[in-house]
Amino acid sequence: MANNDLHGSVPDTHPVALLLIDVINPMAFPEADLLLRAAVPAASRIAALKRRARQAGVPVVYVNDNFGKWRSDFLQVVEEATCADSKGRPVAQLLRPEPEDYFVLKPKHSGFFSTTLELLLHKLGAQQLVLAGFATNICVLFTANDAYMRDLSLVVPADTCAANTEHDHTHALHTLRTLLKAQTPASDQLRFTPTGVEVRSRAEPAATPPAR
Repeated sequence: MANNDLHGSVPDTHPVALLLIDVINPMAFPEADLLLRAAVPAASRIAALKRRARQAGVPVVYVNDNFGKWRSDFLQVVEEATCADSKGRPVAQLLRPEPEDYFVLKPKHSGFFSTTLELLLHKLGAQQLVLAGFATNICVLFTANDAYMRDLSLVVPADTCAANTEHDHTHALHTLRTLLKAQTPASDQLRFTPTGVEVRSRAEPAATPPAR
C-alpha cells in the first residue's frame, strides 16, 4: 500500500492550502522601496488571513526564494530577512513562520519549478490554493500559472499581494482572473470551511457568531 503520510511529517489534511510567496525577503534590490510601500500594509492583511487559516485547520506553506544561495536553508533566510539592516524586516517580522508551518525553497519565480511543492500539496490533499505575497506580477503570477496547469483552483486575495506599481498589480490581477480563472476578492470576503474557501459577496453579511 502507498504511504500517504510521508512518515508522519505531514500531519495536516485539508482541501485548501494557503501559500505565502516570498514574504520572507530582505528586499535587497533596487526597487525595494517601491514594493515596500504596498507590501507593508499587505503584510498586515496576510497575517490576519494566516491566523484565520490556522484556526480553520488550513495548512500554511511558505514558498520562498533561496536568493541564489544554494547552501542556505529557510531558517537562514528568515534570519537574514529579520536582521536590523534588512529593508524587508517589517514584513518578515510580522510574518515570521511558526513551528506548524511548512516551507518550500524555490530557485526561480514559480513555487513549483524544481521544488517539492506539488508533492507536498498532494500529501496535504489540497485542491484549492489561496495565494498571497510578492510580487503580484512576478512570483505570485508564475506560481498561479503553474498551479492552474495542475488543475488546482485558485483564490488570490487582491489586498494580500503587492507589486512595484499599482499598474503592475492590477494588470496581474486581470491576468489571474481572465486567463487562470482565479478569484481575486478582498481578503475579508474569504471564509475557510472544512470543504474549501467560500467567497462572500460585499452585500452578504458575515456569519453571526453563536449565542453563548
